[in-house]
Amino acid sequence: MAQRTGGLRRKTRSKLKKNVRMKGKISIRNYLRSFKLNDKVALVMEPSLHMGIYHPRFQGDVGVVIGKQGTCYKIRIIDGKMEKLFIVHPVHLRKVKA
Repeated sequence: MAQRTGGLRRKTRSKLKKNVRMKGKISIRNYLRSFKLNDKVALVMEPSLHMGIYHPRFQGDVGVVIGKQGTCYKIRIIDGKMEKLFIVHPVHLRKVKA
């Protein structure tokens, strides 16, 4: 039986590409970012940190913070008619102005 080609980061070269000036270590401010309940956040991948990352299909989607689990946040996203729950590290989240 043949194995499936590729994995989670297949075909993500442009999504995970960083600007030359932004390469290197991430800011500690981004790492320790905090959010409140019901904050609107956008999923924006930080390629230099792999923990707490989501599937690349949801890059740029906007969701709502519904809780916290350890250092990560629980994010609720509506994908078509389905409601989905993500557990994402704060490095991969950006606050959206309401």
